[in-house]
Amino acid sequence: MRIYACTSIKGGVGKSAAAVNLAFASAHAGHRSLLWDLDPQAASSFQFRVKASHKRLGRVLVSGEVELDDCVRSSEYERLDVVPANLSLRRLEAALERSKHPVRWIAQTLEPLREEYDNVFLDCAPGLTIVSESVFEAADALVTPAIPTPLSLRALAQLMKFLAARDERRYRVLPFFSMVDRRKALHRETCDWARAQALPFLRTEIPYSSLIEQTAARRAPVASFAPASLAAQAYAELWSEIEQRVESKRASPAPLEAPPKLVEAQIAMWRERRAT
Repeated sequence: MRIYACTSIKGGVGKSAAAVNLAFASAHAGHRSLLWDLDPQAASSFQFRVKASHKRLGRVLVSGEVELDDCVRSSEYERLDVVPANLSLRRLEAALERSKHPVRWIAQTLEPLREEYDNVFLDCAPGLTIVSESVFEAADALVTPAIPTPLSLRALAQLMKFLAARDERRYRVLPFFSMVDRRKALHRETCDWARAQALPFLRTEIPYSSLIEQTAARRAPVASFAPASLAAQAYAELWSEIEQRVESKRASPAPLEAPPKLVEAQIAMWRERRAT
């Protein structure tokens, strides 16, 4: 069983969209897939049309009153199950603080499901918390979307600095550019500059697309209603690239100074354009 955490310190970068569409791509490729929604906003749960059956979900899971397997719900799609979230997960942090081994909780909770699923996708709430630390410890890869803008890239730099302090060699960070609008000079120049500098971003870019925005309205992954679209193809290619990276056990060549340099370069480009 492989565990992929869709995570970011910053919200609004396409994290839940990635979790939903990568889980669908995995299932569509024939893998037994589980999406565990760890975000109290429950965006992934909403899109897959499933609801949590326990009002105090975080507390009962951490206390052991309920096993994770009891919280699994089938989706409308073959080979794809969901552990839905609800607002009670806002108290998950407090529950973990009172537990014995909070950083090991995600890994320990998933262990009984190891033989049932090939791939598990974690849709994580933004921020750096005990919950996210538990996610980092459990995940085989941290799939991290970043919009090609200074604040989003700064958040990526903060995440990598945090991991470096904990020995970043233990973690496989797989950042990718999300919500890319190549009509915008700043987006285009930032992505191209990152490629030219061999920074550790995945090759696949997720475009800014009205179809991806429609996934919430349609409550369905983009490939389920627009399989031939560029957006659907991008998520399929992103999943293939992530899977190859993890299967090959290639750690991402992610020097700590790379994201800050990218932020500095982007700001410099913006200033130069304003000056002209």
